[in-house]
Amino acid sequence: MSKPSKPKPPAPARRNRTYDATHQALIKAAVSLISEKGVEALSVAELGRAVDMNRATVYYHFPTRPALLEAVSAWSSEQLTRGFSAPESQQERMDFVARFVLGNPDLIKLWIEQFISPGDIRQCYPKWDEFIAANGKTRSGPISGDQIDVEVYCTFLLAGAIIGPRVFRNSVRPDLDEDTIVTRFRAEQQRMLRRDGMLPE
Repeated sequence: MSKPSKPKPPAPARRNRTYDATHQALIKAAVSLISEKGVEALSVAELGRAVDMNRATVYYHFPTRPALLEAVSAWSSEQLTRGFSAPESQQERMDFVARFVLGNPDLIKLWIEQFISPGDIRQCYPKWDEFIAANGKTRSGPISGDQIDVEVYCTFLLAGAIIGPRVFRNSVRPDLDEDTIVTRFRAEQQRMLRRDGMLPE
C-alpha cells in the first residue's frame, strides 16, 4: 500500500501576501479602535474582538500591546511622511497633514509621544534626511545676514504642522470648521516659507 502524498505547502509569496494583508488590516482596525475609544482602550484582545478574529492569530501578529502600539505609530509615521513627501502639490500635501492631524487626535498623541522621546527622529519620521536636504536646497540665501539653521527650521516646520492644527482647533478657535483651519494653516505655512526663502519660486 503506497503512502499518501504529503500536501504541498503554500507558496512563500502567497503566504507572505496573506500575512501582510492581515497585518495591515489589523493595524487599520487598531487605528479605528483608537479613533473610537482612545489609545487607553486598545489591547490585543480588544483588537481580536473588534475584527472577530481568533485571539491566537492576532497575538501571532502582535504578541504584546507595546508591539501593537509601535505598529500603529509606524503607520501614523507613514501617513505623515506621505504628507510631507508625496508627489502631490505642496498645497495638497499641507492640507493632507492638517486634515490627518485634525481627524486623528489620539493617533497624533501617540505619535507625538514618540516624536518627543529620546532617540533618533528617523524612527518616527523616516524621511527626516530627505526633508533636511530638500529644505537646504530651496534655501535661497541669508535673511538679514543670518543663515537659517536648516535642522532647527525643519524641526519647527514638523512640530508646527503636527501639533499646530490641534492646538488651534482646541484652544484658539474651536468655533471654526475644519476646512477653514486647513486653509488658514496652509496660507500661513506658505507665507512663512516664502518669507524665509524656503519656497522655490
